[in-house]
Amino acid sequence: MACLSATAIPSPMTDLQPLPPDAPLPHRKVLRQWLQPLSAKGTARALALLALDYALLAAALAGAVRVGPAWAQLACGVVAGLVIGRLFIIGHDACHQSLTPHRTLNRWLGRLAFLPSLTPYSLWDVGHNVVHHGFTNLKGADFVWAPCTGEEFAALSPLQRGLDRIYRSGWGPGLYYLVEIWWKRMFFPDRRHMPTRRRVFLLDNLLVSAFGLAWTIAVVLLARHTGQPVAWLLLCAVVVPFLAWCTLIGFVVYVHHTHTAVAWHAERGAWSAAQPFVSTTVHLTFPLAIGSLLHHIMEHTAHHVDMGIPLYRLRQAQATLEAMLPGRIVVQRFSWRWYFDTARRCKLYDFDRGCWTDYAGRPTSAPQPA
Repeated sequence: MACLSATAIPSPMTDLQPLPPDAPLPHRKVLRQWLQPLSAKGTARALALLALDYALLAAALAGAVRVGPAWAQLACGVVAGLVIGRLFIIGHDACHQSLTPHRTLNRWLGRLAFLPSLTPYSLWDVGHNVVHHGFTNLKGADFVWAPCTGEEFAALSPLQRGLDRIYRSGWGPGLYYLVEIWWKRMFFPDRRHMPTRRRVFLLDNLLVSAFGLAWTIAVVLLARHTGQPVAWLLLCAVVVPFLAWCTLIGFVVYVHHTHTAVAWHAERGAWSAAQPFVSTTVHLTFPLAIGSLLHHIMEHTAHHVDMGIPLYRLRQAQATLEAMLPGRIVVQRFSWRWYFDTARRCKLYDFDRGCWTDYAGRPTSAPQPA
């Protein structure tokens, strides 16, 4: 079977042939050419998805504030948090300019979709699009779930070591996102975490703060109108949805880039040579098409190869990549056993040996090739 050379640029996807496992990986531009037919965007579809998810959020929050069994109100609050995640994924697409063909419309739809997650659009743009996508799994650049070395962990304060253990226990992804990403880098970040000062950062923070304040006031008024305790309704309709959202995104980002077969790099040359847009990303699969409930964000390798592919075409794009690059993409079927085993094994990273270790420095994964 003929293989596609690194310089060939096919037009229709039907012309493509799988690459042999020992063939050099083509340049990223070539991989994007493979996926180019899937990069078409539609405004009507994007608006329909946004309207649908806002309607689902309104329904979930209505259930959280309605007088009824306490468990039902709390359950509706959790569902609201999951829907906030769906809205965030739409905003994530808009921030990548992959939601509609219109740049200005994308910016405003992104801000609108980000409001329930209290995410400042411009700060997410810098931290995610520029830093994370630009330097995925490069130590010292990509800060998202970046593992400590043994020496770095030993130098942490007792509180910091304790937090790291909680974050990487498998039970703490929500706390990690809440503290390390949202609080430190998104919500009015200090100069240590965001040295650049831009007017749009402040304006976006004020926008999400105003939304959060209006949301809180509305719930307080509804509590008084329905005769329910204010603190209880704030818990069900504000606190639980936000914490459920933090848990969801903390988990999603963790499983996207943490795996015993996924390496981190400390040196930029080696990182670049490892083709990080393919090698540092996990495609996590779920039974019963559960991944579609999260707008196919788990088809993550295709997203890192070409951020311009809209969410409603990611499944086909991922299938194309896996057919073209057999054996090169990390595909992991989700199970709680796998998840907690990964959390047990992926504590620290030894860059000299190229492997994950536990907190005692014992290797827990096979060394990755330099």
